[in-house]
Amino acid sequence: MIGVLSNRTYRHLFMAQVIALIGTGLATVALGLLAFELAGEDAGAVLGTALAIKMIAYVGVAPVAAAFAETLPRRSLLVALDLVRAGVVLFLPFVTEVWQVYVLIFLLQSASAAFTPTFQATIPDILSDEKEYTRALSLSRLAYDLESLVSPMLAAALLTVLSFHNLFAGTVIGFLVSAILVVSVVLPSAISGAPRSIYDRTTRGLRIYLATPRLRGLLAINMAVAAGGALVIVNTVVYVRSVFGLGQSEVALALAAFGGGSMLVALVLPKLLDSVPDRPVMLAGAVLMALATALAALLPSYAWLLLLWFVTGMGFSLSLTPSGRLLRRSAHPEDRPALFAAQFALSHACWLVTYPLAGWAGVAFGLPITCIILAVIAGVSVFAAAWLWPSADRDIVEHSHEGLSSRHPHWEQGEVTGRHSHAHVLVIDDLHTSWPNER
Repeated sequence: MIGVLSNRTYRHLFMAQVIALIGTGLATVALGLLAFELAGEDAGAVLGTALAIKMIAYVGVAPVAAAFAETLPRRSLLVALDLVRAGVVLFLPFVTEVWQVYVLIFLLQSASAAFTPTFQATIPDILSDEKEYTRALSLSRLAYDLESLVSPMLAAALLTVLSFHNLFAGTVIGFLVSAILVVSVVLPSAISGAPRSIYDRTTRGLRIYLATPRLRGLLAINMAVAAGGALVIVNTVVYVRSVFGLGQSEVALALAAFGGGSMLVALVLPKLLDSVPDRPVMLAGAVLMALATALAALLPSYAWLLLLWFVTGMGFSLSLTPSGRLLRRSAHPEDRPALFAAQFALSHACWLVTYPLAGWAGVAFGLPITCIILAVIAGVSVFAAAWLWPSADRDIVEHSHEGLSSRHPHWEQGEVTGRHSHAHVLVIDDLHTSWPNER
């Protein structure tokens, strides 16, 4: 897997991602403890609301940012957004009111909503080989898991000698080092497509996404993942501090267990995906998350929580790691940034539903009922994914072009199968506005 790091440009971007995410992980632990300091036993509701605001920024900003990002140099944009994020985090240790947390979270995550899709869409342009890209996706998954594993462990160690307010400084350092690493490489320019209006560029990724069956299935899987993941992220601090009466370090360890399960799967997934299609792997992960969420209603002890969070992390990684492969094969290179932005927005729209639900339902009905509600959402989403994403998901698709001139150069693509039909690798674009069997 690490052979892909021989590519200098990718290596520097991967290091930038790792360092920024370690800093973000410190901020995640600190934010949960800050919410507990400000709101006590209602910390789950406060944290759920803060994370819902984060999702609003992601859903609203990402497609618009992607539309404007097409005209900007990638490296300059990524560096500027890292600096903005570092500047916002500087203010978090000084908040004294809950509303201040909400404002700063919105500003911080608006910058992340522009940064992350641009970063993700750059990687396929750097690594054109399918196997290399698959390994890069697993490494990326490992990097995200550092936020749940290494960062909480580091936070637990730091909390023995520092106040949690000081953890935010680690986030600032992470963003600054990330900016330096991005500056150190030359990034490929985005491939320009046909001139389009701002509205067309803003909505194009969403239209491609929702017209592609495998991506509609991915959206349902995203909802299953969000249901199980929200329970872990929002209510871990409530389980550990209020239900089991334990301390700050145990909160960090519980989040680390979730990250450990995800990291274990990410390490073995590239070899698995060499022989097993994406669909059964991702559906299996979503099923695992749904079952683990249901079992969380019966948690008897902190030790069982650690085990269940580890299993939930495994399902999380199985479900999400291959998603970049689906996006890559579902669009032309010039449409990838818009499609990655659509995935970013739509997946976080799922979290926008489940984050506040996990927080407020926990306060209103208690954690067992909350687990059951989230498990039902995850289970229904798994069935929806299996139905929306056909098991016979082929790249080469036979289709017709009734109104297309016989002299159009598009007929030279693929194998002609009839007077008005041919077969080739199909993605949604200007000549293929809907999936063939849906016309």
